Amino acid sequence: MGQKDIKTPDAAGGELRHFVRALLEDVRALERMIEEGRIESGVRRIGAEQEMFIVDASLRPAPKAIEILKRLEGGPFTYELASFNLEANLSPQPLSGNCLSAMEAELIDAVAQARAAAMAEGTDVLLTGILPTLQQKDLTLANMVPFPRYHALNQVMSELRGGKFQTYIKGLDELSVSHDNVMMEACNTSFQVHFQVGAEEFANLYNLAQAVTGPVLAAAVNSPALLQHRLWHETRVALFQQSLDVRSETLVQRGTRPRVTFGDRWIENSVLEIFREDIARFRALLSTDLGESSMAMLDRGETPPLKALCLHNGTVYRWNRPCYGVKDGQAHLRIENRVMPAGPTIADEIANAAFFFGLMVGLDRSYGDVRDVMSFDDAKNNFIAAARYGLNAQFRWVKGKTSTARDLMLQHLIPLSRDGLREKSIDQVDIDRFLGLIEERVQSERTGAQWALDSLNGMPHEATRYERHHALTRAIASNQRGGEPVHTWPLAQLESASPEDWRDSFATVEQIMTSDVFTVGPEDVIDLAASLMDWEHLRRVPVEDSDGRLVGLLTQRGLLRLGQRANKTGADVPVAVRDVMRPNPVTIAPDASTLEAFETMRRHKVGCLPVVKDERLVGIVTEHDFMEVAGMLLEEKLREAR
Repeated sequence: MGQKDIKTPDAAGGELRHFVRALLEDVRALERMIEEGRIESGVRRIGAEQEMFIVDASLRPAPKAIEILKRLEGGPFTYELASFNLEANLSPQPLSGNCLSAMEAELIDAVAQARAAAMAEGTDVLLTGILPTLQQKDLTLANMVPFPRYHALNQVMSELRGGKFQTYIKGLDELSVSHDNVMMEACNTSFQVHFQVGAEEFANLYNLAQAVTGPVLAAAVNSPALLQHRLWHETRVALFQQSLDVRSETLVQRGTRPRVTFGDRWIENSVLEIFREDIARFRALLSTDLGESSMAMLDRGETPPLKALCLHNGTVYRWNRPCYGVKDGQAHLRIENRVMPAGPTIADEIANAAFFFGLMVGLDRSYGDVRDVMSFDDAKNNFIAAARYGLNAQFRWVKGKTSTARDLMLQHLIPLSRDGLREKSIDQVDIDRFLGLIEERVQSERTGAQWALDSLNGMPHEATRYERHHALTRAIASNQRGGEPVHTWPLAQLESASPEDWRDSFATVEQIMTSDVFTVGPEDVIDLAASLMDWEHLRRVPVEDSDGRLVGLLTQRGLLRLGQRANKTGADVPVAVRDVMRPNPVTIAPDASTLEAFETMRRHKVGCLPVVKDERLVGIVTEHDFMEVAGMLLEEKLREAR
């Protein structure tokens, strides 16, 4: 997807058929290259891609990628889907000697370059799987990088979906979001590692990568929150699949595989199995200028770029993705592991990579063909369990043995990874440092995700969700600059937010509203509503119909008038809420500013505003919610006066 000449193919004009023919030819060309021994073999190289968030002074996403990349021109940096993301591509290098510390040094330098360019634009960069301060209003097409390939991808995926993308994830909290574009995917940033393999060993090593992905992820989890909701330990896994799920309801009911996938079976013989299956299952979404025939280039003894195959492969999102590339005229194959999140620190990321690389070597020697000792379903279930629970996951490992993630790593996998790195003659000081970091993290049971969840749980619950997640982000930024691994971090504190941060924490209605709202229905008996208001100490209760549409507002004043009428008439007839409620109350949108909400309440002389989105009630904001804002403002004025 790094190509810039990408477009949506015109099926009616034959462009799509032309692209698919080139795609099929690329597969035949790759098959011929494998048969003729034209794929590089006997070389083990590693590499990585670092994705990062761009944030402003308030640690909110800052859409400054174009300006920052202009300052970084000529470096290892490129765009991502959102203009508040950057990506740095590290140099490939042999898996030997000081490769791990060299990768760390290169990454430190790349992040420092990005930070310097960002600071020149009044922003900064942050390494985190999902930015805790992200809000749904940030995920608009206005924040998509203005390149045709991204807008073409959004257009064709939206058309295939045939409606809004639905995100539903349940963890400690429950998140249900409808979105009309693919920008939910931009919530994710990762640290993707590459492992070069030969064609003849691809199947076995790819299967091994699938097997170790669950344990590696369990140790690396760092994305427990999305849109201020606590979900999975690695929420990126669920979010990525749902944000790019273009299947219609019919295809879902048929059990058709989504484009983001772990797969359904072991590979038998060749990388061609994956490419052929993905072409058969997933229609071509994009096209590009293809250039010369791949077979013609092979006939002349040249190495073809297989542009059509690489483009299509870039629109199928396997968690372990096969990659074809050409370097200095030599074709090669790589396994790209895409599960590791960005952050919490560069040292943590290199440790995660070292754990993966060591297992790929150590388990190959110990297990041989992993299919002989483990079922694919167990590997897949381990992956899902790791994403949900991190180190709390329960794994079913080789020969059906069950174990906690923690015990499996400490007793078995970390020692095997050490053996694998030693076999490749990795410097012992690097092995001790990075796998020692993994061991300490696992022993302490303090992954990035667990640190974040413990931090949020320790903050005062009377603070708003956004306040707590903003303080969490502030602590991530501070600790990340210090560079110490996450298992040594103190828990984030609400007080750690700087004094000026309150303005951002109270900028919109969504940030101060109460979303856990008690409501009644229009046909409910008024006695129920009165009891509810008494029990929960409420002065107002929204009235919504069975579809969640706001139809009225019940107030203490309305109940008082009803009581006065009952006293006069002496009647004791059950009264419905609809007979007492105030219909068509004044409302506000969740993305409205707090100033707009305050002015609306003052203008209409009301003490609360139901918060409505797409005609549905999503929260309520009252004059009490503005008291903290007023207090903050007064404190600031007093500080200025002093």
